[in-house]
Amino acid sequence: MRYFEDFTPGTQFSLGPYTVEREAVLDFARSFDPQPFHLDEDAANRSLLGGLSASGWHTTAMMMRMMCDSFLLDCASHGSPGVSEIKWLRPVRPGYVLIGEAEVLEGRLSQSRPGFGICQMRNTLREQGSGETLLLCDYAVFLQSRPADSP
Repeated sequence: MRYFEDFTPGTQFSLGPYTVEREAVLDFARSFDPQPFHLDEDAANRSLLGGLSASGWHTTAMMMRMMCDSFLLDCASHGSPGVSEIKWLRPVRPGYVLIGEAEVLEGRLSQSRPGFGICQMRNTLREQGSGETLLLCDYAVFLQSRPADSP
């Protein structure tokens, strides 16, 4: 189990690989972002996106899964007070394999919640084949401090 003290500035966690499945792109769009360029190949080809692509919110959800698989399920996280910035830099296409990093930018002990710290983090997602950066996300996470009886 990792605690706040283990998240020092500069610490990085690898994210992915995570394959973007066409059917998942369509399912997410039908449920949460039914804009034509996320559901219809012809509409997508005529759009600024230039082809079928995942909703930015779907990309963010895939990033969340990658974070859970990488480090969140093995640390004393108590959620997040919010996201300060998300940039969807390039369309995310079915068939892409997403990779990336989560990096600790800074951390401080909480003044209002003794025993907790807040880390500022940045995630970068890229397409494995081209290396193109697809998404940047800055956010904070609440982490419990290491208990006195924990190794």
